Amino acid sequence: MKDFGNAAFPPDTIAMMQRALEGAVASLPEPVSSSHVSSIAESILRTAKEGVRDPTALQTMALLELKIAAR
Repeated sequence: MKDFGNAAFPPDTIAMMQRALEGAVASLPEPVSSSHVSSIAESILRTAKEGVRDPTALQTMALLELKIAAR
């Protein structure tokens, strides 16, 4: 995972990111690889660090990035 050591989020934002991660992973066909989970998590962290706080937007962005990376 990339370095997000300087990122800091309040508890409510962490809970929202967790919901986005769980939703994104649940939408993928089984089996879900650990590399896909890592990619989704990185995308959510990066997007939240940019100020996005909508879990649906975070989930959508992460899945779109995963789809683009698979090409």
